[in-house]
Amino acid sequence: MSVQISPSILSADFARLAEEAQAVEGADWLHVDVMDNHFVPNLTLGVPVVESLRRATGIPLDCHLMIEQPDRWAPAFVEAGAGSVTFHAEAAAAPVRLAREIRAKGARASMALKPATPIEPYEDLLPELDMLLVMTVEPGFGGQAFLDIMLPKIRRTRALIDRYGLQMWLQVDGGVSAETIERCAEAGADVFVAGSAVYGADDPAAAVKALREQAASALAR
Repeated sequence: MSVQISPSILSADFARLAEEAQAVEGADWLHVDVMDNHFVPNLTLGVPVVESLRRATGIPLDCHLMIEQPDRWAPAFVEAGAGSVTFHAEAAAAPVRLAREIRAKGARASMALKPATPIEPYEDLLPELDMLLVMTVEPGFGGQAFLDIMLPKIRRTRALIDRYGLQMWLQVDGGVSAETIERCAEAGADVFVAGSAVYGADDPAAAVKALREQAASALAR
């Protein structure tokens, strides 16, 4: 496993998104939280902003769709330039079909699980995915405290991935910081979404580098 850091622009200055994207040079992905005020109680941004970000940065876009009807809307985010699109298991009507459509359009397909959603019912779907996202906070708002009770779920997910010999990534999102990233890595995560820990730092690019080093050290152990 290799460590990947995906800064979340949910914690960035929305009036300066192009500059904020450039401020995290060296990141593996730019995490774009898409919320519709229905699936989660918050409203953020959509396809036009993703298109604009794609033109403003060379960092691949990792779009996390916290929306209803992802089966209908997800393909448009691939067309807008997303390199990875994550839909929620709780919202998708036909997750296998949707994952295949995302892949067919040229992006990585990922599925997210809210904290109360177990991984085990979705075990058979894992080969259809490029990444599995375990939410470590309730989705909808940035700046929340990390839920330690998600660590066993991360471990179980990693065990399933390893059992089937899958080359898929395991992402964590929510409360990831210098205080929590090592625990996530030790549990088996290898892709880390960090919002306020990056954009709340004086030097976001240095924060990305420091988080990467911490996670890599934990994985090596």
